[in-house]
Amino acid sequence: MPFYRRVGEVPPKRHTQFRQPDGSLFAEELMGQEGFSSDSSLLYHRHRPTAITSAVPFEPPAWSRVPNHPLKPRHLQTGKLGGGPTGTVDPVLGRQHLLANDDVRISYVEATEPSPLYRNAVGDECLYVSAGAVTLESTFGALELVEGDYAIIPTSVIHRLVPKDGAVKLLTIEATGHIGPPRRYLSVRGQFLEHAPYCERDLRAPAAPILAEGYDISVLVQARRGWTEHVYANHPFDVVGWDGCLYPWAFSIHDFEPITGRVHQPPPVHQTFEGPNFVICSFVPRKVDYHPLAIPVPYNHHNVDSDEVLFYTGGNYEARRGSGIEQGSISLHPSGFTHGPQPGAVERAIGIEAFDELAVMVDTFRPLDLCEPALAIEDTGYAWTWNRTV
Repeated sequence: MPFYRRVGEVPPKRHTQFRQPDGSLFAEELMGQEGFSSDSSLLYHRHRPTAITSAVPFEPPAWSRVPNHPLKPRHLQTGKLGGGPTGTVDPVLGRQHLLANDDVRISYVEATEPSPLYRNAVGDECLYVSAGAVTLESTFGALELVEGDYAIIPTSVIHRLVPKDGAVKLLTIEATGHIGPPRRYLSVRGQFLEHAPYCERDLRAPAAPILAEGYDISVLVQARRGWTEHVYANHPFDVVGWDGCLYPWAFSIHDFEPITGRVHQPPPVHQTFEGPNFVICSFVPRKVDYHPLAIPVPYNHHNVDSDEVLFYTGGNYEARRGSGIEQGSISLHPSGFTHGPQPGAVERAIGIEAFDELAVMVDTFRPLDLCEPALAIEDTGYAWTWNRTV
């Protein structure tokens, strides 16, 4: 992350003796990216974080993907998904995978039960809470997430997700690398710049350690060559303190400050995060174009290098009226297809001063395949909605 944090107890100097009340040493763990050449944090454990007693293969719910062929725009209706695979309703194993390529996998889950302890050793995860609330517990501490929150969970952080007060609805974006703020928002030293649509004050992170007791604790690990169930001799939530620039953090979409102009602004003004070969954008309520002849809705456009995914999570999306899009819908507009406002939307939008819409967009720079649950919830008439007269 762009800034340093210190939580709990840490010694005055790193890599020096730090003793427990009984005189034994706390076990120091460096968690860092890109070898020893990028962001990292130092964690201090009561027990050795290396002590596992078992490692066996684990079979997660099966999934598959097929190309978007014949090539066409798609509309996925998440409200029709029902329960997760094999009846699982936790926020990890219950994910219904919808769209994927070799860089990113986009899933949706409505969860009511806590997840197992889990470590994604493939890449960072971005969670978006579309409804409900959930506690993200990790070796770094607890982080409370509510409707509208994004959470970034760095690669290999042991964590679990605990829904609160009923079901939580999550859009999950799993990368094969790291997710963070766009580089153009940051100074060379990692501070948010003045033109950025959010800043350090808007971010939240764990504020205190979780000290859990337990023995023979199971942790599911997703790695590039399959899943493993590790059994740890002691509970991994035994960290008394940590410091550094790598940790889970949250940001509310409601704190994103929209960038507007006299004429329509292109999607990069909505960019919120970037990952390997993809970006994540936030469309929020905002004043719209104020040129006297402005057309507030998007023009027809063809992003020849990317597939565009939009998850509609609140408000009214004026440009899509008449297409069947509703809250909870996910649209896929692939490279090779020109898309834009629905018939009639351009004329209806003239004179509008503000949009009340909430959506999360993922643009990928390699084609997205369709996963089996996506095919089961597709509105098969969507591709022809631009051919209607409104």
